[in-house]
Amino acid sequence: MPTTPPSPQPVTPPAARPAERTSPWRYGVGMFGTSIPINLIKGSMLYFYVTLLGMPATTFAAVYAVYGIIDAIDNPVFGYISDRTRTRWGRRRPYLVIGALALLGSMIALFLVPGEVAAETTSLVVWFAFFAILSEMADSLINANYGALLPELFPEEKRRAIANSARQGFQLVAMIIALGLTPVLAQNVLGCSGEGCADPTVGYTRLAVIYGVIATIVIIYMALGVRENPKISDTPQPRFFRSIGEILTNRYFWTVGVVSALYGTAMGLLLGGLQNFVRYTLNGDGLTATILQVTVIFASIGFLMVWTKIVERKGAAWTWRVALVVAALGFIPLYFAHDLLTGIIGGLAVALGYSGLLATNDLIAARVLDEDAARNGVHREGIFLSAFGVFGRLSGLVVALALASLTWFFGFESGANPGPQPDVAFRFYLSVYPAVLLGIGAIIARVITVPGAAASPESVAAVAEELGD
Repeated sequence: MPTTPPSPQPVTPPAARPAERTSPWRYGVGMFGTSIPINLIKGSMLYFYVTLLGMPATTFAAVYAVYGIIDAIDNPVFGYISDRTRTRWGRRRPYLVIGALALLGSMIALFLVPGEVAAETTSLVVWFAFFAILSEMADSLINANYGALLPELFPEEKRRAIANSARQGFQLVAMIIALGLTPVLAQNVLGCSGEGCADPTVGYTRLAVIYGVIATIVIIYMALGVRENPKISDTPQPRFFRSIGEILTNRYFWTVGVVSALYGTAMGLLLGGLQNFVRYTLNGDGLTATILQVTVIFASIGFLMVWTKIVERKGAAWTWRVALVVAALGFIPLYFAHDLLTGIIGGLAVALGYSGLLATNDLIAARVLDEDAARNGVHREGIFLSAFGVFGRLSGLVVALALASLTWFFGFESGANPGPQPDVAFRFYLSVYPAVLLGIGAIIARVITVPGAAASPESVAAVAEELGD
């Protein structure tokens, strides 16, 4: 007589079981370490290779497109490996340490181009492609694990909001250093620029070493202080193809993921083009770029505190939708900037919306991860978050297209041949393109639903049990 196989027992999420708590500030400081390298890379790579070394913008765009594709592919793989890892040190911590050391070496090499390589176009392109992609892979390994820790370590939304605000605040401090101070440090303190400068790249090389060492120390310090929940070893290991299938059929993956990607692409354009915007549109130098960026980032820290209070009163979803509208409108004043003062005014408008998205975007993504864990009884934050990241990583294709369009529409090729309208070219690159992308994101966010606020551990367990039965 055939028997009915027993129903699979539901998995109680680790949040339902007591675990040693991680300090939100110890976790948050890790983003200081993860942000310094990637902000140097994304903020100075275009300027370094195209403006200083003379690589054609279209060639840079082609390599960047490949960079974006590989970036999208390796993220889910790293997330999947991390989710299935079971070690005495936890799932995430080993990869954070390995990734930090790998990024240290690859970033230094990216900005340490031998003279004979820089003198030959093909060699320069190969060098750039290899170390840019290697840096991307190391960054993906770090962030696939760092981001996946947020919902596990902080299941309650209020405490999660504190941890997220802490890490975003540390990210802004890192941006002050890696974006704001970089132009003046690289061009005026540790290096040189303008006529009579024998090697304008040396300052960026020295900064890559300094920033890389600082970032590695901070990431390892954070990793050693993270207290992953040991009970997660009792949960099933996710299966790759089953996980991919369930993620692809999850409606939040396609809605929230696309909006997050549009936001990430807009910020990528801003970071990558700012130094050229200052040079060609504002007619400024490294000091001008530093003053502009430091002012805007300091303002973002203050705005972040305000947005965090709004999240506490109105909730993450409502605040997220408002922040997207504010961010899209915030790029409009930047279009009319023509000197440092008007640049700062435009930058403050951008900072207002940007800080709102810093305060909310990751909270919305974390809600999606909570819902998936409760529904399916499997903890796969790494692969799900990395699948989300595919949208954002593919934004490199959009960035590459936007950069190539500067050659097609405005004749900008490189620092050696900027064309007749480099000021207008980077005005569009830094203002019009991001505003359009964020405007589309605001429209999508207005018409979609997002999962409810993170439930208490007990209610999450109850949902998992009900679904399991």
